[in-house]
Amino acid sequence: MSGYDIEGAFAEHAARTRFDDLSPLAVAKAKTFLLDTLGVGLAGRAGANLDAVSRLAAAWGAGEEATSWRDGARLTAGSAAIVNAYLIHCLEFDCVHEGAVVHPMATLLSALFAWAERETLRGRPVDGRRFLTAMAVGVDVAALIGVATDSPVRFFRPATAGGFGAVAAIANLAGFDAGTTRSALGHMYGQTSGTLQPHLEGSPLLGLQIGFNARGAICATDLAAAGMPGPREALSGRYGYFALMEGGSCHPERIEQRIGREWQIARLAHKPFPSGRLTHGVVHGLRDLMAAHRFSADDVAQVTVLAPPLVVRLVGRPLLPAPSANYAKLCLAFVAGVYLAKGRCDVPDFVGAALTDPEVHRHAAKVQVVPDGNPDENALSPQRVGVRLASGAVHEVLLPVVYGHPDAALSDAENEEKFFRCTGYGGLARVRAEAVRDLVARTDTLADVTEILRALCPPR
Repeated sequence: MSGYDIEGAFAEHAARTRFDDLSPLAVAKAKTFLLDTLGVGLAGRAGANLDAVSRLAAAWGAGEEATSWRDGARLTAGSAAIVNAYLIHCLEFDCVHEGAVVHPMATLLSALFAWAERETLRGRPVDGRRFLTAMAVGVDVAALIGVATDSPVRFFRPATAGGFGAVAAIANLAGFDAGTTRSALGHMYGQTSGTLQPHLEGSPLLGLQIGFNARGAICATDLAAAGMPGPREALSGRYGYFALMEGGSCHPERIEQRIGREWQIARLAHKPFPSGRLTHGVVHGLRDLMAAHRFSADDVAQVTVLAPPLVVRLVGRPLLPAPSANYAKLCLAFVAGVYLAKGRCDVPDFVGAALTDPEVHRHAAKVQVVPDGNPDENALSPQRVGVRLASGAVHEVLLPVVYGHPDAALSDAENEEKFFRCTGYGGLARVRAEAVRDLVARTDTLADVTEILRALCPPR
């Protein structure tokens, strides 16, 4: 590894960055993805296993520090971070940094809001300008860790890299100097966890891994604030993150070229559909082909997706007759079957009887995923979606990027529509959802950012 000090660069970035350093685009995108993530977290109330997660989180320590977005229960900051991270990610609906293969906001926002609520209780409210700055710093760190490696994903980067991002964000809010921030990053590494095995099996542990790292970020910053020194080379050391979790693959120059120059929060991609981001290409392609060539789902004899190895490896999985919701959302064939059968891909399409819908499975059986030979193990695009019709006609479309990518972004209106749809699934009254939207729009004017949470989820 080169002589570039990765940990030092991240620590300095967190210690020095202030609101006035952000570009107008970074501020705008911070608000965009704050709104998106809050909506997705509310929609997560429709996810599976919430009773068990909430009950156990409450049992892991009594406290009144922070709010569960599920029901307004008051928990310790760490337990609230676990519950809210799970809510954000359990529907596979949260935004992603494609170049890094990281969902940074799930880990970051769940930890950051819990920490901010605890600060408010201590008489130190966090204002909106500081909060948006911390978000941007945290996304930079989480995303640039992913961008720096060429390794095929083995550990679950939304949890692992996301934890370091959450630490950097809290360190920025807390006003840590670079040395204290560096210690906090070291303490985070001691708690970093999360592999792709739950992804492969469709296990709900996937979202919990994000929660564990969100809680770990709060613990790590508490340790550093107490003066406990942490490892100095948590990322770049002989037994550090890149050596063990990324197989030794690290290009520090990619961090050096971007940090403080290119705000990664402006490179986040929306998830238009509540399924693995790697499944979105087939929905995008089918939508465009059906609109252009005026054929119906029943006209389709075969769908072929020519895709990079990441797509084939993670979502080109076999179609199961009765998949779990988590598995179905990460199965490209099933997601394509949903779109062909229903003309949409939304939260109710991955719940209960929808998972064994005969029409979905009939269409899903027409889909095949073929590797395109792309040498980049972390690329999501380009993808080529082709259909062969029963008539023998063949149509295909090349997707340089997939709908939701910053170069094919959702409009502000589409972002709001998704937010209101999500809050509806979460049972939030429209008038309260509109209040949340309005608060987010003026986050940079708020004296206490937890005002947003009080509108989103009133205490019980």
